[in-house]
This record gives sequence, structure tokens and C-alpha cells, in this order.
Amino acid sequence: MTEYRIEKDSMGELKVPTDALYGAQTQRAINNFPISGLTMPREFIKALGLIKAAAAEANLTLGHMDENVSHAVQQAAFKVQSGEVDHHFPIDVFQTGSGTSSNMNCNEVISHLASTDDLFIHPNDHVNMGQSSNDVIPTAIAVSCVLNVHERLIPALQDFVSVCRTKASELSGVVKTGRTHLMDAMPVTFGQELNTWASTIETNIERLQDALKRVSQLPQGGTAVGTGINADARFGILFAEKLSANTGVSFSSMPNKFDGISAQDNVVELSGQLKVVATTLMKVANDLRWMNSGPLAGIGEIELPSLQPGSSIMPGKVNPVIPEATAMVCAQVIGNDATVTIAGQSGNFQLNVMLPVIAYNVLQSIHILSTSTKQLAHSAIKGFKVNHEAVSENVGKNPILVTALNAVIGYDLGAKIAKQAYKEKRSVLDVTLENTDLSEQEIKAILDPIKLTTGGIEEK
Repeated sequence: MTEYRIEKDSMGELKVPTDALYGAQTQRAINNFPISGLTMPREFIKALGLIKAAAAEANLTLGHMDENVSHAVQQAAFKVQSGEVDHHFPIDVFQTGSGTSSNMNCNEVISHLASTDDLFIHPNDHVNMGQSSNDVIPTAIAVSCVLNVHERLIPALQDFVSVCRTKASELSGVVKTGRTHLMDAMPVTFGQELNTWASTIETNIERLQDALKRVSQLPQGGTAVGTGINADARFGILFAEKLSANTGVSFSSMPNKFDGISAQDNVVELSGQLKVVATTLMKVANDLRWMNSGPLAGIGEIELPSLQPGSSIMPGKVNPVIPEATAMVCAQVIGNDATVTIAGQSGNFQLNVMLPVIAYNVLQSIHILSTSTKQLAHSAIKGFKVNHEAVSENVGKNPILVTALNAVIGYDLGAKIAKQAYKEKRSVLDVTLENTDLSEQEIKAILDPIKLTTGGIEEK
């Protein structure tokens, strides 16, 4: 049986569990929003703790808060940041659109943690000093996104690049059949394919870093509507300095705080860049699935690491589970971006009112992209083996190799040779010998597979 205490707020009294660190406003939100069972992410709660600590530190420096109060708030806020009181943040993601409930949840938890018999810390007057939910929650979204892209996603992507570059170096001389429209095309090397995956991810990292320049500009100090009512005019800049010092990541005060409160364009942009990362990883995952297909009736160029049985009925079947999981992650991220886009439009006049769902979806995207990228790199790409016999045989039989003879024999004769080779299931070399005056040595020199992967016509 749960025991209760009575708490009061501006609307009256209500029961709160005795052991809860939160108070009346949090309990009202629990009662009002029994919707999904999804709560705000750990990264978001951590950001709230960081914000409350930096705000208390800034208010102390500005002379608006007593030293003992500021230190008590900061110590309690760092407990929120650390994650040790996450179970006292039970409010559903689908709550008031400003996230006021989550802001007050944090204020009440810090108030309870910081208060003693000799010192009462008020959730509004002290913990929320110089702030409003309307600037705290957008700031928490920005801070949590910046920290997690810096600390988790970009390192995971950089690691992916490193794994691809290493594998590319190992397989730089292994030639395979290129494919366009899923049809045989001119040869490429595995190294070229892997280096392409790496370079696309490197470009995605640049896109993310560019987007973070704008996301790291914070609206804190704008308070209710952007005017900064009830906050010291110096608060926003000093707050950003304190937060930067506490996190080791550079944040700045947004020049126009109306911007960061009424709209979420910077985070919508970041979500769009996460979608680009998902698009790239989906392509890589599907390439791996095709290359691994078979092992007998598919392409069968590579063998991915065997990680688990693939069927409950077909013994010995092994499936490309890591690329499949990655593809599902990518689908989720693309869907999350659609949600964030709709939510980003949902501001009227001075406030966006879908802030919690923006936070939830963007942070989920960052999280699952970070973890799935690591799995794709280390459990699929790093350990796959090339089926050299099948790869070599496919290259040798590929009638499209005749393309390399175009400059010598012309397109029309080349097309005739390709069609004949395909129809008679013979090599391009043999059919070319029949239809031209070229010697076998000349043809082999032109059709050298590794030479065909280097591009242009040699100078004479």
C-alpha cells in the first residue's frame, strides 16, 4: 500500500506519495497525462540538472541569490544531472506542450533535495529564479542534443569511418562486379566501395557539426516570451558561460531569444541532418544485405559474421541481422524527423507547444543512430569475409567488360560482342578474339580487371 502526504500548490491540496521527491505540480501532471508510459529521456533530465546548476551559479554571481541557497541548489541539481534520481521524473512525454510539467518536476525535486530544517529552497523563487519553462525547455532540448551529438553520435560515426578505411585498405586490390540498376556494370574494388561509405559518413559529420553551431545558441534568459521579464539582462550570457565551463562544450546566448522560444528551427535542422545519416546508413545496410545474399542462389560476394540462428524451422540458415536492425533504426529516425518537422511548425505567436515530443524524438534518433552505427561497423563490416572465388568468376564472365574496348572497336561492335557473350555464356575475351583482329595479349591488357577500376584512357 502506497503511503501519501499532502502537498499544496496554487490550485489547492492533493496527495503525493510519501517517498516522492516531487511535489503537487508534478503529481497533477501524473494524474492528467496517463497516456503512453513513455517518460522524458535520461539525456533530457541530465540537461535540466545542468541548466538549474548553471542558473543558480549565474544568479549568485549577479548578486540575486544568497551563497548558501545557490550552493544547495547546485548540489541538488548535480544529483539530477548524475541520474541518481531519475525515477522521480515520471511525467509522460505527451504532456503540456511547453514542457512546464517537466520543468516544475525538476524544480520540485531539486527543492526537496536541497531543503533542510534550517534552509527552505522554494521550487519557483529559488530553483526557477530568472527562468521560465518557456526558455528552460527549449534550452534543455538544445543542450541535450549538442552534448549527445558531441559525445556519442560523432564519435560513433568517426569509428565507423575508421573501420571502413581499414577494411578498404585490406581489400584495395580485390576487384568485384560493379552494379547499376542492380545490373552488372563495370568493375570496382571492394576498397572503392568501402571508402565511399566512409566518405559519405565523413560528409554527414560535417553536416552535423555545422548544424550544432546554431543549436548551441541558447534562448535561456528570454523567460516567458523572449523579452527577458524577471531575469537580469546579463543572465543569458553569464548562464551560457557557466554551462560551457561545467560541460566543456561551447554554448552561447542566442542574440534574439524570441527565436529560440517561438520556434525550434535549429533543432528541426539537426533532425534533418540525423535523417541524412539514417539515409546513408540504410544504403550501406542494404548494400551489405545484397552482397551477402545467398549463399548459393544470391550474389554471395561476402559472408557476414554468423551471429545467431536465422530460422525457427530451417536449420543452418543465418541471416544478416545487424544490417536488418540498422535498417529498422534508419526507418525509425526518418519517421522521427517527420514528427519533429510537424512539431516544429506547431508554434503560435511566442511559443512552440510541442517541445516534449521534439525532445523525445530527436534524442531517440541520436541514441539509436549512435548504437546501431557501432554495431554495423564492428559486427558486420569489420568481420565480413570475401568469397574470392565467386567474386573473381563473376568479374570474368561480366559481358559489360567490353565497355573498355569501346575506344578501340567502337560501341556497336562492343554491343554485339557483349550480347553474344551473354547469350552463349562465354567470356568477353573469347568472343572478342572471334570478332576482331586484336591479339589475346592486347585484349587481356585492355580487360585487366584492376586496370578497369582506375578510370580514364591512358595517354599515348
